[in-house]
Amino acid sequence: MEKFTGKVWVLGDDIDTDIIIPTEYLALKTIEDMKQYGFSPLRPKLAGLIEKGDIIVAGKNFGCGSSREQAPEVIKALGIRCIIAKSFARIFFRNSINNGLLLMEQPDLFDHVREGEEITVMVNSHVSYNGRNYPLASLPENLVEIINAGGLVKAMRVRNGLAG
Repeated sequence: MEKFTGKVWVLGDDIDTDIIIPTEYLALKTIEDMKQYGFSPLRPKLAGLIEKGDIIVAGKNFGCGSSREQAPEVIKALGIRCIIAKSFARIFFRNSINNGLLLMEQPDLFDHVREGEEITVMVNSHVSYNGRNYPLASLPENLVEIINAGGLVKAMRVRNGLAG
């Protein structure tokens, strides 16, 4: 079971893909070019403050809106280790898994955690924050395999002996 600790960025309910990466930046050539504009409609300086290994904690319906694959790709490129939310939009959830971004649902953490503080995540078990454990639902083995490989294409290459 994987365990890691990270600094928290708190976002609210209904963070849609237009907030994650606005439409006007989709014309840029690479995800690296796009990432500096991540979350800019909501918090213009946030992308520049996020550090590798940080964690987003959010409310309900994270990733709603369009099905653009660039949204989870930008979050991953920013260095976010995982997102813990009350709930996720279904297509965003799957796009994130397919891109190797770890998502976990937890109904209570958002109501208690403070931005800038650290949490410890024990994947498929719980989140520890401020002396309390918040249980996490286990992800199915096939999704864990995809995340651990770094995304769906990489997982299928490993599974088919084509990695390297």
